[in-house]
Amino acid sequence: LADISFVSTTVPKILTNLMSQSQTITFRGCLTQMYFFLAFGNSDNFLLACMAYDRYVAVCRPLHYITVMSHKCCLLLVLGSWIISSLHSLLYPLLISRLSFCVSLQIPYLFCDVYPLLEFSCSDTRLIKILAQTEGVVDLLGPLGIIITSYALIFSAILKIPSRAGKRKAFSTCGSHLTVVIMFYGTISSLYFQPSSAYSAQKGTFTSLLYAVVIP
Repeated sequence: LADISFVSTTVPKILTNLMSQSQTITFRGCLTQMYFFLAFGNSDNFLLACMAYDRYVAVCRPLHYITVMSHKCCLLLVLGSWIISSLHSLLYPLLISRLSFCVSLQIPYLFCDVYPLLEFSCSDTRLIKILAQTEGVVDLLGPLGIIITSYALIFSAILKIPSRAGKRKAFSTCGSHLTVVIMFYGTISSLYFQPSSAYSAQKGTFTSLLYAVVIP
């Protein structure tokens, strides 16, 4: 559901723009698209951490799995992820809505995102860029820390399994999730955590397309 919603915030407008001569979006529409894009992206961030914890329990504490990962626990993890993501994602649309833009913009980008709008603002955006670099790292490192810790414990437990079949089965439990984690955090890092002087619209467009369309 999160991945479908994530793709739905950008792909319909991208397809409309590709098939239409009028490739426009209102400022309010742009901020709305940005909010839902950030909200669903953040929810994926937190849900990946929840899934890593789920796999940790499955591999390291299999006899307690049903007790630990109860329906109530899963529901709380999902609701917590959605609530935190929804509130957190209000930050940048609210800040950008207070900026000034001198003229109608032609942004060489497929959808509305934070950095392209900051680059074309007439206001001083240095504080927002610093906030994006610092707060964004904290927002990313929390779930990523949970994932790294979970997989460190998982690999430690797998190495103690005597049979090859048991190790293969344990690895197969985590393989697909680990692949998505690497792709997700790799594209986020290259897209958002780079010096503003190194920002490239062409590179940003390709990376954001991979992040917003391919990975989900």
